[in-house]
Amino acid sequence: MEYTIGQVAQKTGLTTHTLRYYDKENLLPKIRKNSAGIRRYTDEDLNHLAILECLKATGLQLKDIKHYFDLCRQGEKSLQERRELFCRQKARLQQQMLELQQNMERINFKIRYYDEAFKGGEKGIYERNKQLAQDKKRLFNIS
Repeated sequence: MEYTIGQVAQKTGLTTHTLRYYDKENLLPKIRKNSAGIRRYTDEDLNHLAILECLKATGLQLKDIKHYFDLCRQGEKSLQERRELFCRQKARLQQQMLELQQNMERINFKIRYYDEAFKGGEKGIYERNKQLAQDKKRLFNIS
C-alpha cells in the first residue's frame, strides 16, 4: 500500500516538515515520488520511520542514524556492524534505565520523607522512622 506524506504524518505523529527533512537528509532509503513529484511512502518506509524514531528516542544522534541506514543499503556485508550498533545502543539504554531507577528510588524516598514530616514534623524524623534513616544512607551514600 502507498501513502501520501499527509497520511504518513497522521499515522506516525510526525510533521510533514520532519518527513521532508528526513528525506532531504537521506535518513531513510529513498522515498519514491510519482510523476508529479509527490512523495509516496510504502509500508516498508513506515517500518524504517519506526526504527528511525526508536533510535532517535533512545538518544542516537541523527548522523549515527544516517550511518545505520547507509549500512542497510550495503546489504548483508554490513550485518555485523548493524548488529553491533544495536548492541551498543542496548547497553546505553540499560545504563540509562539503571540511572532512572535509582532516581525513582530517591524521588520515592523524598515522598516518604515528606509524608512522615506531615505526620510528626521534620524534627526527629529519622529517629521516628528507622527505615527512612536506612534508606537515606543507602540512596544517598551517607555513612
